[in-house]
Amino acid sequence: MQTLHVELGDRRYPIFIGSHLDPKTLLEPYLHGRQVMLVSNTTVAPLYLQHYADALAQLDKQVAQCILPDGEKYKDIQHLNLIFDALLEAGFNRDCTVLALGGGVIGDMAGFASACFQRGVYFVQVPTTLLSQVDSSVGGKTGINHPLGKNMLGAFQQPQVVLADMAQLDTLPDRELSAGLAEVIKYALLGDIDFLEWLEQNIDALIARNPDLLAEAVYRSCVHKARIVANDEKEQGERALLNLGHTFGHAIESYLGYGTWLHGEAVATGMVMAADLSQRLGWISPEDLQRTKNIIQRANLPISCPQIPLDEFLAYMSHDKKVLNGQLRLVLLKKLGQATITKDFDVELMKQSILANQTA
Repeated sequence: MQTLHVELGDRRYPIFIGSHLDPKTLLEPYLHGRQVMLVSNTTVAPLYLQHYADALAQLDKQVAQCILPDGEKYKDIQHLNLIFDALLEAGFNRDCTVLALGGGVIGDMAGFASACFQRGVYFVQVPTTLLSQVDSSVGGKTGINHPLGKNMLGAFQQPQVVLADMAQLDTLPDRELSAGLAEVIKYALLGDIDFLEWLEQNIDALIARNPDLLAEAVYRSCVHKARIVANDEKEQGERALLNLGHTFGHAIESYLGYGTWLHGEAVATGMVMAADLSQRLGWISPEDLQRTKNIIQRANLPISCPQIPLDEFLAYMSHDKKVLNGQLRLVLLKKLGQATITKDFDVELMKQSILANQTA
C-alpha cells in the first residue's frame, strides 16, 4: 500500500492506494460518529457494499444505505434528494458520515449531500473506478448537473480519507477503464513530460490491467492533484489547469446528453481540441499534436466527436465555470507537459479547432 496526503492544514487527509485494502483498519480513525450512510449505485452495491457494511458493523457503527441508479444522467437534483431522504428517514445527526462507494457520479453526489445535510457532515471517499481514483475523489469538488451545464450546482467538500483499492478495478468495464486513462493522460500533458513518456511506454500494459502499473499511474496522478489542490483549493488560479480538455469536453457531454459519452471520452476529445488550438497558435508543433492524439487513441479513446452545430457548441462553452466577466478562459498547452490558463486566443482559430475534430 502507498499513502500520500492532501496538505490542507488541519483538514489534511490521506489517500490510501493498494489492493484488497482493509476498510475496518483504514477507516476507523476517520469515522467520528456512530452513524454512517453508505451511498452507492445499482452496479457497485451488489459487488462491494456488503464488504463495507460488515466492516462498519464490526466498528459498532449504525449503518444505513442509499442505492442510486447508475449513470451520469441521474446526477441531478431529483436523485440528490434521495440521499437527503435516506439521511432524514434514518434519523442521522450532525455527527454522521456519508461514505461514497462508487465512481465519480456517486462521489460527487454523496459529497454534495454531505456538504448540505445539516450544513455539513463528515465525508469519506471509496472510489471504485479509475477515473474517480485519479481525479474526482481527490480535492473536494462535489456537485450535480443542470440541463444547461455540467457540475453547475455544487460545493467544495473535502473528504476525511480516500481509499483507492486497485482490486475493485477488476470488475470495471473496459470502456470505463479507458475513460479513467483520459484523466491520467491529462496530468501528463498539463505538467509532467516524464509521466507522458512513462505512459507511452506502458499504456498497453495499463489497458491490459497490470495491477502494479495501474497503482503507479494512480499514485502519480494523485501526487499531481494533491499538490495543486494544496496550493489552490478553491480554484482561484493554478487548479484551473486541471480542466485541460474539460471546457470542450463538457460541451460535448451536455449536447449529446449526460451519459451518452462517458466523461473521460469527452475529455479525451476535448484535450485534442485544446492541443489543436495550441498548435494553431504556434505554441506546440504538429508533431506534438500528433503525439497527443496517438497516446489518446492508444488508450482506446476518441479523438473526435459527432457533429455538433457550432453555435450550440459555443453556447454550452459559454456556461463554463471558467468564464469570468463574460470572457471565456481556456487551458491550452504552451508545450507538452506545460499547460497555461489563457483568455488571449483567436476565437476564429478556436472555432476551426472545434470543427476540425468532429466526424463527418
